Amino acid sequence: MRRENVHKKSAPKIGWVTSATTNSMCFTKKTSCVRRRYKEFAWLRQRLQDNAVLISLPEIPPKTTFLSTSNAKVLEQRRQGLQEFLEKVLQSNILLSDSRLHLFLQTQLSTTEIEACVSGLTDYTVTDAVHRHATSNQRFPVEEA
Repeated sequence: MRRENVHKKSAPKIGWVTSATTNSMCFTKKTSCVRRRYKEFAWLRQRLQDNAVLISLPEIPPKTTFLSTSNAKVLEQRRQGLQEFLEKVLQSNILLSDSRLHLFLQTQLSTTEIEACVSGLTDYTVTDAVHRHATSNQRFPVEEA
């Protein structure tokens, strides 16, 4: 996982590029690379916890109200915390069965689109979404200004 600055007209934002390589039969794609924001990690953790109430999920680093993009130490601690979170989540067979996790790691769908997909409210399945991302020419979505 690495940090990436996302520049918008309003203010610079910090994104996290998550790269994964696996030989697990659970995943449709064996390699993936997606960009996610901190709030999306927080969303994922909450949804995984909602679906696996008997499992104690690892924490993610706390939200920092005024995180400066120039504070390298704090950003590195956050990156490490998010990476540790994902590594622990990926060790749980129960969590590996959650479609949200697969869409989070293997597509650029927004959290709203992920929810719609897993709820059956889209014209595509989870597998379709993963394959569409794998075959698209666009690595990351274009940021709206």
